[in-house]
Amino acid sequence: MKYGFLIDHRKCIGCHACTVACKSENEVPLGTFRTWVKYIEKGEYPDTRRFFSVMRCNHCDDAPCITICPVTALFRRDNGIVDFNGDRCIGCKSCMQACPYDALYINPNTNTAEKCNFCAHRVEAQLEPACVVVCPVQAIVSGDLDDSESPISRLIATETTTVRKPEANTRPKLHYIDANPSSLIPTDQSHSAGYLWSEIQMDAVMMDEQALADADARARTTYDVSHDRPWGWKVSAYLWTKSISAGAFFLGAVAIVFGFVRSYWLFEAAAPIISLVFLAATVALLAFDLKRPERFLRILLMPQWRSWLVIGGYVLVIYGGLLAAWVGVRLIAIPALEKPLMILAALFAAMSAVYSAFLFRQARGRVFWHSPLTPLHLLVQAMVAGAAALMLVAAIDSAIGGSHLLGTGWSFLTYEFAGALVANGVLIAGELFIPEENIEKARAARLITRGIFKKIFWGGAIVVGTVAPLLILVSGGAGSWPLAGLGSLCALAGVFVWEHLWVQAGQAVPLS
Repeated sequence: MKYGFLIDHRKCIGCHACTVACKSENEVPLGTFRTWVKYIEKGEYPDTRRFFSVMRCNHCDDAPCITICPVTALFRRDNGIVDFNGDRCIGCKSCMQACPYDALYINPNTNTAEKCNFCAHRVEAQLEPACVVVCPVQAIVSGDLDDSESPISRLIATETTTVRKPEANTRPKLHYIDANPSSLIPTDQSHSAGYLWSEIQMDAVMMDEQALADADARARTTYDVSHDRPWGWKVSAYLWTKSISAGAFFLGAVAIVFGFVRSYWLFEAAAPIISLVFLAATVALLAFDLKRPERFLRILLMPQWRSWLVIGGYVLVIYGGLLAAWVGVRLIAIPALEKPLMILAALFAAMSAVYSAFLFRQARGRVFWHSPLTPLHLLVQAMVAGAAALMLVAAIDSAIGGSHLLGTGWSFLTYEFAGALVANGVLIAGELFIPEENIEKARAARLITRGIFKKIFWGGAIVVGTVAPLLILVSGGAGSWPLAGLGSLCALAGVFVWEHLWVQAGQAVPLS
């Protein structure tokens, strides 16, 4: 048994009865939607036409929301319905990023994720979903796709149907008859300042996105619901603190294990302390970003092992344990354990830097995050952030104690810092300027380089975050603690700016 929906747009009149029935049946809060009707217009006056499209969960056979959920709050019933359990949800919002169809929302009353669940309580009672019952023109058909004699199966077999975003490979079970292609492809649409019955004042972000969308648009959206960008500054800050934590210890381990330095307090003492402090900040930000932070430990205690949130959580825990063990071994002086622990901790430092690339890749709705360069880029960003943090600590120590920023260890740090900055700049260019056929990726990149984010990108990530510290290093200014400190702060700011832009631009292209 495999339940699915079919929307017949030869019949749909755009009356919103399905939306109202869904809200009433499932007590959907104000401002959120499990199903909604979108209006678009095509053509130029007087040759214009309006099209309707009914949007909702596609109950995919390969549902990315199920895969990414760290606590199995989303699951598939035996009848193929993708359902949710709000009692398990921690409010991480990763399912909202994974869904290519913008079908999930956060219930403001419970702070947990919800979506269309096919009115599972009605299906169990042998009743049809509320939207099917209420549709005045019988444009919505539901039924068992595995039953060749069911009305929905006969319609799919005899009519030409389409699905939304087949390229996402989710195998959606929501089919459309005679839906205008532009109504189902969000990158075919642009928004105007005029809606059906009112004029609105568009903010700068909307105006900028509209300008970029107009270049590709084949239709204009005239009625839609609001759509969230679930991950904000806390996710960007978590990536930043994690980069510092991973990079500081990784560089210290490389310097000592490979013999670049014999003994230097910056790598042996300061690096693990910096890493522990920023690792604690990373975990705090992860918990703080949850809508249900009191359920944070469920990631570890109720794990769904396909989710990179779970894998990453355990990587951070093990990394923290190894850091603490290294500090402990140094304090009680057990030389035989120092090198093995350092190598193992360095491995988990690299893993903690890189695992987010695979987490963001599981967000299949946000294709800008799927670059093959991302794992390497996150590791390089960690090396930039770690080197900058260590150089800042050394500059502060020099300012307080009057010591000179010289020696083998300092030379290693400055060379590594310069190399990481150059590599980071090259990888940023690769992510933004390599020709891209996917319009969603291309538009997100345009938002950074030519759109609403261009000033902070060119000024913050490039000039302040990359060029300025490189000039300080090349000119030999890093030998002076004021310039070394300034260069470090610039680089740290640049890493944060890029990570924030990367997170926000990936969410700026509409999913529906």
